[in-house]
Amino acid sequence: MPTDAKEIVINSKVKIGGANPFFLIGGPCVIESQKHALFMAKEINKICRDLQVSFIFKSSYDKANRSSISSYRGPGLEKGLEILSLVKKEVDVPVLSDVHETSQVEKAAQVLDVIQIPAFLCRQTDLIIEAARTRKPLNLKKGQFLSPYEMKNQVEKVLSQGNEKIILTERGASFGYNNLVLDIRSIPIMKKWGFPVVIDASHSVQRPGGEGSASGGEPEFIPYLAKAGIAAGADGVFIEIHDNPLEAFSDKYNSLKIKELRGLLASLLRLKKAQDTDDNLKL
Repeated sequence: MPTDAKEIVINSKVKIGGANPFFLIGGPCVIESQKHALFMAKEINKICRDLQVSFIFKSSYDKANRSSISSYRGPGLEKGLEILSLVKKEVDVPVLSDVHETSQVEKAAQVLDVIQIPAFLCRQTDLIIEAARTRKPLNLKKGQFLSPYEMKNQVEKVLSQGNEKIILTERGASFGYNNLVLDIRSIPIMKKWGFPVVIDASHSVQRPGGEGSASGGEPEFIPYLAKAGIAAGADGVFIEIHDNPLEAFSDKYNSLKIKELRGLLASLLRLKKAQDTDDNLKL
């Protein structure tokens, strides 16, 4: 049976894992502008506040793994962190972004509440070690080329630095060309190690490189995967959210429309309540 997840304190207002309710990591894939980041953070935060769902704003300052050399990557480290710092101050929410090189970690840690190790880099030992040394919570995304069992090795890299603030995120596995599938068994498997596990319902519907010079996706399946993840015991859900996905600068085909967020979160809350009731009946 999975072990109860360790509680992780993100900031003075947000705690995840343990006996805490499920939480949302969400936002536009990449920072498009200061105005847009602030708008999205405020809109998502309002929905989460109304529903009493803990919220961590996610947006990337640099998408270093885009399909095409001509794809928009973001405002870069300096400007991106400046925008995320403003989001923290004006919206009063914790922020998360990904690091791609060891040289980014020190500056990123000065702003980010959670440092994310991207799926493609989840075996990069030096990057994980450097991020772990900050003592910040780390979100380790499972590479689509790894089994869930292999993520134990990445957990041990973080623990080797005395950092136990670990979040594990499932985001699908490669299945032939330009396709991912989600093996829901990943949730209970990774929960056995005692850390919060997140279901990335957005990237799991992605079709990597499916549009030739960009990734495709099937966003209509995001709600199904989110519900499956929560039903399987995930502590949180990761969703890329946009006000107009087809105009998004990145991952337009696997982003949830913000107008659909409230209904989905309400469904997840009902599902989580039913699951908790069922678990209590088994005790």
